[in-house]
Amino acid sequence: MAYIKSVRGFTPKIGENCFLAENATIVGDVVMGNDCSVWFNAVLRGDVNSIRIGNKVNIQDGSVLHTLYQKSTIEIGNNVSIGHNVNIHGAKICDNCLIGIGATILDDAVIGENSIIAANALILSKTIVEPNSVYAGVPAKKVKDIEPEQTQEMINKIANNYLMYASWYKDEE
Repeated sequence: MAYIKSVRGFTPKIGENCFLAENATIVGDVVMGNDCSVWFNAVLRGDVNSIRIGNKVNIQDGSVLHTLYQKSTIEIGNNVSIGHNVNIHGAKICDNCLIGIGATILDDAVIGENSIIAANALILSKTIVEPNSVYAGVPAKKVKDIEPEQTQEMINKIANNYLMYASWYKDEE
């Protein structure tokens, strides 16, 4: 079972049909919706401020989510895939997004809906990523606009795959 810890009077709240890997860490003021998964070695550290996660969100292996004390929070919408080894620090990610492997998203950045952040991209503090766009690079810049239908196919496929992967582990419990 995942390491779930109360801090400062806040106990994580986990929705229905969620998979939490045995060595995932979820601490403090974290509220997670339904059909989510938090994978191996991921850390959701809501000790200094809140982390709010929608439905059908997968937070893959090694990712770290944290905030700034009394300043930044994390908000993640619905149908979002957070790739392996992603760092999110006090940012907002809107619905239907894909955050690529190794990306870093810093405080007060906003990732618009139906957007893709490329692998290893660095989204600087206060960056506003327009909806329906792809950002890549260090620091990340807009690469192109994409049609919502294009992102939906890829984003939905990954989110649905992670629901399936999570079910494999539940069958083993």
